[in-house]
Amino acid sequence: MSENSPIIMWFRRDLRLSDHPAMAAACKTGRPVIPLFIHDDQSQGLGAAPKFRLGLALGCLAETLKEKGSDLILRRGDALDVLRDVITQTGAGAVYWSRLYDPAAIARDSQVKEALKDEGTETCSFAGHLMFEPWTVETKTGGYYKVFTPYWKTVRGRDVAEPLATPDEIMSPEGWPESDALDDWQMDAEMRRGRDVVRPFVRLGEAAAQSRLGTFIAHIVVGYDESRDKPGEDGTSTLSENLSLGEISPAQCWHAGQRAMQEGKRGAETFLKELAWREFAYHLMYHTPRILDQNWREEWQAFPWNEDERRAEVLAWKQGRTGEPFVDAAMRELQVTGRMHNRGRMIVASYLTKHLMCHWRIGQKWFEEHLIDWDPANNAMGWQWAAGSGPDATPFFRIFNPETQLDRFDKDRDYTRRWIAEGRPKPSKDALAYFDAIPRRWGRSPDDDYPDPIVDLSEGRERALDAYRNRDF
Repeated sequence: MSENSPIIMWFRRDLRLSDHPAMAAACKTGRPVIPLFIHDDQSQGLGAAPKFRLGLALGCLAETLKEKGSDLILRRGDALDVLRDVITQTGAGAVYWSRLYDPAAIARDSQVKEALKDEGTETCSFAGHLMFEPWTVETKTGGYYKVFTPYWKTVRGRDVAEPLATPDEIMSPEGWPESDALDDWQMDAEMRRGRDVVRPFVRLGEAAAQSRLGTFIAHIVVGYDESRDKPGEDGTSTLSENLSLGEISPAQCWHAGQRAMQEGKRGAETFLKELAWREFAYHLMYHTPRILDQNWREEWQAFPWNEDERRAEVLAWKQGRTGEPFVDAAMRELQVTGRMHNRGRMIVASYLTKHLMCHWRIGQKWFEEHLIDWDPANNAMGWQWAAGSGPDATPFFRIFNPETQLDRFDKDRDYTRRWIAEGRPKPSKDALAYFDAIPRRWGRSPDDDYPDPIVDLSEGRERALDAYRNRDF
């Protein structure tokens, strides 16, 4: 291959240009760069909301690249087959990409790397989705961490490289390869009528992510310790959807948090811990990939959770009609925005797995379908944390009471009033939007009566405690 042959920059979950080690390295060579996204089985298999959000992100990245005089090539098919075809069309001599850490991506990337190397194509992978790659963080005995606190103590003082600047120039090839049209992929099709409801709540792209980070650090982080638990307030960074697709890097967030901490902003360290919690989830997914679809604590396979999704109480939970306002508001927020406040996530997960005694996989799959900030590691660890079957999990006797949680974190009922329409003379715009977002077959109307609780909270708690106490492991 010629020293001037193009480099294929294979984008995946790193849809930005700043602090992008792979893109920076490709541009630094002075060779032409061909940005490429491959819609393979792994992206095709995403749930409705994550796929919709990915489609928007690809459109935004394409526009950003055009502003730089470059382009984004879109291809559908098996990753190795597509790369071989683009190499043949363009004479590309190298493929660069940012590493991913889930087992399916690792298997695919390993196959691609081995095959292309055998065929004489240079392959280079780079960090970028994480600050602390899983194999770089070890216990004193050389193993991996199973508890967050010692993991945090190990990584909090580590140096994280300063974020890289956006490349000044992305050299174009003499000729561009063929590209699919993004619209032809119909990545929003499975959202159906919910697409237009969710779209206004999306914070799309690298510029929006950087703006949100700036606002958070300037005005919100100082009170983050308390505000992050209040779902009725704008008290969090809301960067999870941008981090999930790499529209902003964790290092950019980390350095902003470090500067805020040095300036004495009270909530900054808590923000850094939340970033480290994300890294910890990937640490565990890499070392114990069973966390994605099995009980991380293997003895919990014997726990008598309900696994029948057709039961009436499961449908009520999915529809936000449990009769518990905190649970229902959070589930409706999910339908309308594609996101859910973190306090809400804890409440709905505890309610499903403990008050309703349903398997965490039911909730995990529902989130996989509906979250625009879906992330494989965080979703799996969050659900297993709530259920008690995961690493560093909440103890079995911690069963969140939705009523007392509401009194504590939504005292004025701003959150529930925003999301629940039934029984209110003048429902909010967002509460009404829920009925536009949900499937018509649910047959729901804002004129419906608000449901009575489907389970008595005290009885549900005792039933769960009995099951947890009487388990034979």
